Amino acid sequence: KQWYQRRVRGHPEWLDFPREGNNNSYHYCRRQFNLPADDNLRYKFLERWEGSVLELERSHPWLDQGNGYVYLTHESDRVVVFERGGLCFVFNFHWDKSYVGYRTEVNSPGKWRVVLDSDHGYFGGHGRVDGESEYFSTTENGRYFIQTYLPGRTCLVYRRVDDKE
Repeated sequence: KQWYQRRVRGHPEWLDFPREGNNNSYHYCRRQFNLPADDNLRYKFLERWEGSVLELERSHPWLDQGNGYVYLTHESDRVVVFERGGLCFVFNFHWDKSYVGYRTEVNSPGKWRVVLDSDHGYFGGHGRVDGESEYFSTTENGRYFIQTYLPGRTCLVYRRVDDKE
């Protein structure tokens, strides 16, 4: 019991929303901007990811491009694929399954490249996706597909590129 009490009291910071039990206090209901600077924590990777998503929006605007199109929501694979603003977003939410040659629908034929990879080492990932790879689409019944490697618990964003790129 003493170990538990010391452990609970030992937390330097916590999140506690205003409620009756804490006299509706906002004291512990705040964003802590110091967390990414602490090398013992992984918040720096989340901050890098957030910055990269915002940079992707600046370089290839997609947030204000109207409704996206959902190509796939696969329950047992735990994969979601959607397109918005000319970008193809692929999420693998599976906790222990990676997929090799996963068939991913895209909005147009051509050559595709990864422009954002949550598994990159810069974001604290394992670096399992080759960022230099090119994915060439195939056509089936008027629809376009690329085959990709999709590691577990990752998000990949693809962009169609010109032959000159």
